[in-house]
Amino acid sequence: MKDIRIGESLWFIWDGDEYEPNNAENYLYYTEDHVDLEEDVVINALASSMQRDGITYSMGQGAQLLNSATVVKTFAGSIDGDYQLTICFENGTSVFSGVELENVIPITIVEVPELD
Repeated sequence: MKDIRIGESLWFIWDGDEYEPNNAENYLYYTEDHVDLEEDVVINALASSMQRDGITYSMGQGAQLLNSATVVKTFAGSIDGDYQLTICFENGTSVFSGVELENVIPITIVEVPELD
């Protein structure tokens, strides 16, 4: 499946609610939709975002970090039109608080480990 979104606006640093990372030191990125981190276009877009954000020195270094990344395909929505996303089940119920969310979308979260 070809991704037709603009490269610069594919990946964002996760600052939402109700997601518990495997390691608090990991960098968290997300994108709308469920994407496959095995596809070169997806890897390149995320590695580029990581370089722009100063997490890595190069896209190649970012791509190497993604080899040990954790990928979670889930859903997120908002509360009363709030900009900040909250993790939820597909039916729109938030994971921890049980609140009904609006504008539920599929997302992919990638936990990127720190550089050694």
